[in-house]
Amino acid sequence: MEIDYLIIGQGLAGSLLAWELIQRDKKVIIVDNNQLNASQVAAGLINPVTGMRFVKSANVDKLLPSALGYYQKLSLYFKQDFYIEKSMLRLLRNDKEIAACAKRFKSPEYQNYLAEIIPASPGINASYGILKQNNTGYLLTNPLLEALKSYFISLNAYIKTDLHYDEISLSPTLRWKNFKPKQIIFCEGHSATKNPWFSVLPFQLVKGEIITALSKQVLPQSILNYGHWFIPLDKHQFRTGASFDRDKLDITISDKVKSTLFDSLQQVYPTLTVEQITKHQAGIRPTTLDKLPFIGQHPHHPELFIFNGFGAKGSLQIPWYCQNLADNLLNNQAIPQNSNINRYYSLFL
Repeated sequence: MEIDYLIIGQGLAGSLLAWELIQRDKKVIIVDNNQLNASQVAAGLINPVTGMRFVKSANVDKLLPSALGYYQKLSLYFKQDFYIEKSMLRLLRNDKEIAACAKRFKSPEYQNYLAEIIPASPGINASYGILKQNNTGYLLTNPLLEALKSYFISLNAYIKTDLHYDEISLSPTLRWKNFKPKQIIFCEGHSATKNPWFSVLPFQLVKGEIITALSKQVLPQSILNYGHWFIPLDKHQFRTGASFDRDKLDITISDKVKSTLFDSLQQVYPTLTVEQITKHQAGIRPTTLDKLPFIGQHPHHPELFIFNGFGAKGSLQIPWYCQNLADNLLNNQAIPQNSNINRYYSLFL
């Protein structure tokens, strides 16, 4: 069967790219092993200003409206909300952070994102005060991925299977099993480190664990950022995370990490009582050496593409970049140099 694109992986990157190409009337098949991926574990946080120096994420003025608009269109189509806008309260830890905030408040380009410094709410330990951030929130990634999966299945565009690279034939024509795509696009997350064509790219994988739990009391309805984070999902349910481990790259969960996450939360929110842990999950984020995505065409096999490496900022970045890649595939529009894999051309020699 001749198709336009074979997409490998149904995480957030593969799903949104497949949706985008289908909306442009292209014949797409998504291949996925239906196992837990990092997108399903991730918190889906969108936070335009990060780091100890409170720096705006690269291109956030372009990426944020694109992401919000994209998720709104998906919400209208599927008739359910996927993006939850919530203010973020970042606990300040020292005089340097207060000074850095003061500097950002003077800059007009930060006015949409930083609201004010406020005193700690009752029950929250924050002796240096709290920075209130705007234009923050989180993506309900699992419901979105499930809605898109059902959509792909309805179009006969989803195949559940383990893909083996030796099943892909590059010549005389590109082929996978009985499919003859024009291009194959790998959206495999951390599995790309085993991809025979793209494993040379400098990934820096990170394992993270996240806990979902129930509390007896009514929870504050803002996101707390204190090195780790606390996300209220409703009046009594919350998520907290994430751990950071570059050494043990598997998806086993750890009681030690659980203790660390709750100890960290207890220090800033000592009045919180946990009634039940409902989920404890681990995932491997496909982060990169330069913290920028890996997008583009294999330099020696132009029929192969990669769309990967978004790490913890996938919810913010993927909507704009999937549209950009679709424009590249269909109209030969340039991929931004800072995310184009040709910046690592020498690694493919």
